[in-house]
Amino acid sequence: MKNRRQSFIKEIILQKEIETQEEITSILQDKGIKVTQATVSRDIKELGLIKIPGNNNNYKYVLGAEQPVGHNSQRLQRLFKDYVTKMDYSENLIIINTVPGGAPSVASGIDSVDWKEIIGTVAGDDTILVIVKPKEAVNTVLCNFRGLME
Repeated sequence: MKNRRQSFIKEIILQKEIETQEEITSILQDKGIKVTQATVSRDIKELGLIKIPGNNNNYKYVLGAEQPVGHNSQRLQRLFKDYVTKMDYSENLIIINTVPGGAPSVASGIDSVDWKEIIGTVAGDDTILVIVKPKEAVNTVLCNFRGLME
């Protein structure tokens, strides 16, 4: 049942711009599939669906792999310009300071670009720890980060 439901969800978002989980729930129920919004929410997470800008100034669900090329790096650049206030490093660690509340969004943006030198991020409220491997790549990563702020 779960596989069938998730197949329908993929089919639905490929055929139509879907903005909300409630829309998916309603369409599935119209097809005779008994489902709750909570179940749809879990399915969305398992399927890796994301929301991207659609037509008419709204957001629509798409499969994660359908994200436009450059979307993640454009988002990261916007996040750096809007939130990052300072950066410093030591060995293989980079510390990024942000405006209060900005660190989780910036860390998520860093994670989404999937740079091979970055093995992970840890975010607090206004500080991000970026772990770089190998440590010789720290200057390259830092230069890339600084470039995002220009």
